[in-house]
Formats: sequence, structure tokens, C-alpha cells
Amino acid sequence: MREARVALGLSQEDIANLADMHVTNYGRIERGEANSELHTIVRIATALDTDPGELMAGLYGSEMLPGRSRAYSVADFIAAQRAQES
Repeated sequence: MREARVALGLSQEDIANLADMHVTNYGRIERGEANSELHTIVRIATALDTDPGELMAGLYGSEMLPGRSRAYSVADFIAAQRAQES
């Protein structure tokens, strides 16, 4: 996020205003100190003129995600639900 913001020549306050959020919250998200909801990521991506997927691309395998050998899929969830019902 910071890289995209700096490339645009904008401040954190500029992006926060464009994303309709408080600058403190934007700063925490940009520094990786806070997680945000999907709709906030979309608003920030729109303000940065980038695809929301670009902002989340680096998360896979990062310490921000729970440790798993593979992603927990919908199929895994359904199988677990069915197992509990049996």
C-alpha cells in the first residue's frame, strides 16, 4: 500500500480522505498494525487506483495468516459440518 501511495505522490491523509476513513486507521493498516474488512480494502484500493487483489497478494504464506499446510477450503468446512451432524 505504501509503495502504491508514494508512487502516486499522495500522503496517508490524502488516501484516507479518498477512502472515506480516518487517517489514523489508514496508517495502522498501511504499517500492518491492523487488519481491515474487505470493504475497507476495496475502498483503499479504489483510492490507490489499484486492484484489491494486488493489496492482498503478499499475504499468502505471511505471518499474518494462521499456520496451515494448506488453505482450509469450503469442501473442508462442509465435510467437517457433515461429520459433526453424524
